[in-house]
Amino acid sequence: MVTEHAPAAAASAASKPDQDSLVCYFQGDYVRLGDAKVSIMTHAFLYGTAVFEGIRAYWNPDEKQLYALRVKEHIVRLRNSSKIMLMAELPSVEEFTEIVLQVLNKNHFQEDAYCRPSVYKSTQAIGVKLHGLTHDFYVLAIPMGDYIDTEKGIPTGTVSWRRTSDVSIPSRSKITGSYVNPAFSKTEAMLNGFDEAIVLTADGHVSEGSAENLFMVRDGTLITPSVTDEILEGITRAGIFEIAGYLGIPVKERSIDRSELYIADEVFLCGTGAQVSPVASVDHRAIGDSRVGPISKQISKTYFDAVRGRLPAFRHWVTPVYKSE
Repeated sequence: MVTEHAPAAAASAASKPDQDSLVCYFQGDYVRLGDAKVSIMTHAFLYGTAVFEGIRAYWNPDEKQLYALRVKEHIVRLRNSSKIMLMAELPSVEEFTEIVLQVLNKNHFQEDAYCRPSVYKSTQAIGVKLHGLTHDFYVLAIPMGDYIDTEKGIPTGTVSWRRTSDVSIPSRSKITGSYVNPAFSKTEAMLNGFDEAIVLTADGHVSEGSAENLFMVRDGTLITPSVTDEILEGITRAGIFEIAGYLGIPVKERSIDRSELYIADEVFLCGTGAQVSPVASVDHRAIGDSRVGPISKQISKTYFDAVRGRLPAFRHWVTPVYKSE
């Protein structure tokens, strides 16, 4: 835990700093976000050769505490992604975790926030390769609330783009260049009148949303694609498994056909950014009665209580950012 004290309550959200004034970690120091710049010749900028994580932090107004969510798990995955990209020399999990907490602390957030650590190929050079290049990392944080509806349910649609396979670009790594694929998918879905995409694998099975894991409910059982269906091995996904166990809901991992979604009792998407987002329809077919189903509702309530440090059974998920008085 970081050692600085929580900001006084008088420092209200009404006096938020502009984005450039936020504090980030860049090239070995804590600096203004507006001063953290790289050359347009940077390899990661030219070729997308970087990896990243998204870490949520949740403000608990009753406790006057900001809770960082599952930081160590995200850092472990970031280091694994970096290893796949031949960027193995990094701070330890503990050191990296402390930097994340310090960045959140130094920004004095009293609202929900989003933190992005990234490891990137920092060599300034033309040439497509991974080996023989230097790398660096940064950590930034910004205020962030919901960016997908987490209550009413959203309309979704399957898209023509297919999820990249592990033999092309591994989905289990959050590689910046690979997010062109979700961008194509999300844009196609939105231009077709949906809020979110359902992306299929090359063989036509359900993979995930544009950048979220997917769960459906059939006959009281929670079902989600396996890690071999080109999905990100999601940290929120793993958390849903834990919540399901806590609530006594059975879970199965298996391939899902597109048409199964049409007759599912419930469907929801989940992820660090999306959190828990119920799906109202898929390809113009209503899911259930188009309202948030009872299992999705239970899971969502438990999740949002857990991330704000309100459930003792899930306190291991969260790390307090500010030192208690």
